Amino acid sequence: MSRREDMMAKKPPKPAPRRIFQERLKLTALPLYFEGFLLVKRPEYQEFKHYWTELRGTTLFFYTDKKSTIYIDKLDIIDLTCLSDQNSTEKNCAKFTLVLPKEEVQLKTENTESGEEWRGFILTVTELSVPQHVSLLPGQVIRLHEVLEREKKRRIETERLPSTSVEKEKETTEDYVDLLNPMPACFYTVSRKEATEMLEEKPSWGNMILRPGSDSRNYSITIRQETEIKHYKVTSIGKNYTIELEKPQY
Repeated sequence: MSRREDMMAKKPPKPAPRRIFQERLKLTALPLYFEGFLLVKRPEYQEFKHYWTELRGTTLFFYTDKKSTIYIDKLDIIDLTCLSDQNSTEKNCAKFTLVLPKEEVQLKTENTESGEEWRGFILTVTELSVPQHVSLLPGQVIRLHEVLEREKKRRIETERLPSTSVEKEKETTEDYVDLLNPMPACFYTVSRKEATEMLEEKPSWGNMILRPGSDSRNYSITIRQETEIKHYKVTSIGKNYTIELEKPQY
């Protein structure tokens, strides 16, 4: 291995622009350990979704893209049961499954190297030890040890906090998140096609689904009116949202 490769491996993941990083800190104070693109498939997804993903503490935060300031979904992995590798027919692609008590989540990376990094960081923060069976460069292993020490320190500090302080901090964070990202029960991170199939095939979903818009900044609403499915754009105007009912998007 060349000196240049080792130096590159020691560099932390390239952060998001400072403004975006500061905005995300308003949603969570959890330390950022690793970030990058991931293909994610949760049980409610019909296909893999491409997310810019941050590993903060023991939580994965999913964003529609690298510049989004509000996460669209998150996954707590502190109770990870195991991380199992999956055979992939795609060349230079790593695929593995996170087995959690209540669900199994499939992850896929764009190349095998980033797959090893994600496996290394996830196992380090959940098992509180640096895994020995990952193929990483010395510089990358050093980063895992640094993250391990930070996570151990974070957990010790969290345990020392009075329970009332922890509960108060949690309530404050949840209130802030709800203020910035008010998501009603009818919101699902699905595509237009998936929303249409949900309403057509399962009446139990109701007759309306709020979902992310195609521009990743606004939202869209899919409505079932008797036997007809319609899609409406939800636009952001200042602090308010407007539904363009006069122009259904077919």
